[in-house]
Amino acid sequence: MASDGTPFKIAVPDSKLENLQKKLELATFPDELEGVDWKYGVPSVDLRRLVARWKDGYDWRKEEKALNDSLQQFTKDIEVDEVHGTLNIHYVHHKSSIAGAIPLLFVHGWPGSFVEVQKVAPLLTQSDSEEHPSFHVVALSLPGFGFSQGTTKPGFSASRHAEIIRRLAQMYGKKHVMAWHTNFPSAGAFPPTLAQPLLYLRDLLTPRTAAEKAGMERTNWFLTEGMGYNIEQSTQPQTLGYALADSPIGLLAWIYEKLHNWTDSYPWSDDEVLTWVSLYYFSRAGPAASLRIYYEATKAGDRIRPASEKPTIPMGVSHFPKELRRAPKTWIMNVGNLVFAAEHTSGGHFAAHERPQDLADDLRKMFGRGGAAYGVVPGKDGYSSS
Repeated sequence: MASDGTPFKIAVPDSKLENLQKKLELATFPDELEGVDWKYGVPSVDLRRLVARWKDGYDWRKEEKALNDSLQQFTKDIEVDEVHGTLNIHYVHHKSSIAGAIPLLFVHGWPGSFVEVQKVAPLLTQSDSEEHPSFHVVALSLPGFGFSQGTTKPGFSASRHAEIIRRLAQMYGKKHVMAWHTNFPSAGAFPPTLAQPLLYLRDLLTPRTAAEKAGMERTNWFLTEGMGYNIEQSTQPQTLGYALADSPIGLLAWIYEKLHNWTDSYPWSDDEVLTWVSLYYFSRAGPAASLRIYYEATKAGDRIRPASEKPTIPMGVSHFPKELRRAPKTWIMNVGNLVFAAEHTSGGHFAAHERPQDLADDLRKMFGRGGAAYGVVPGKDGYSSS
């Protein structure tokens, strides 16, 4: 394993905390229709309660210390290309004491962050049993998210994000490192065509499971009722950025809606929500920077790769019923070398936070002895004998 970058501790300036308090004191709330609950968005009663807690009672310094104490954080300068130069990237690295631990890279999305790995990393780095493999867990803040530097030039597409991820991964596993993203396989999946005759025929002849049918209904709900944020962030992110950068109330509502709608009745505490949102409000590049990934990836056309370019490395999928998109198995096979799939009865989009044990168990099964990806990383099979 390569040496880490520069040690990092979160230390939000007092001036930012004072500015937040001033803005919360001046909060203006819109009116609300009677009896609509969540139909029109975040209910006023919930947002007012969260704002009151944020203003009086919520202790950022306590949460900041808890993050610093539980997460081993670093920064590293990573060169992107001639246009975007070098960016200073923030990441978490939890090491296992097992010599043959598997390098595992956790990649968050929006509106997530490195904090999603807080519960699952300790499970994956456990080294007190030969019954399951152990992992070295690395979780970065994507450029423009959390405490990573954001680019100042347009055109930072998904491919450039992938280059940052690749170069960070090289620090720990050379060319052999397993990447883990919470929703990519289903979000990027599409039905086979006649260009893949065998898979096309298999798709036609394979009945959909009950879970796949329910998942496709969830997908339809998301595409018709939950995609407004995506369209705005993919087309005019700067306009929205002014509201989220200037108004902590606006930012809270924008993200809390997703935390509520995208999880499976997860019992969010108010402080959990406020910490999640505070990481955006206090982020190095500001809340607006995180929106642009949608615009750049859409304009570059690299959000989805064609079947002809699908990776050959082993891919696993953990299905949770309240994930935003669910594709049939044959569609997922069209975008990757699917070797492992698990079905769960609860959980949603933020599975590492909602169902950390389930996700850890899946990774252990996939990479452990007898698993479909056992030994896929040369010399790193997850056990002390390596």
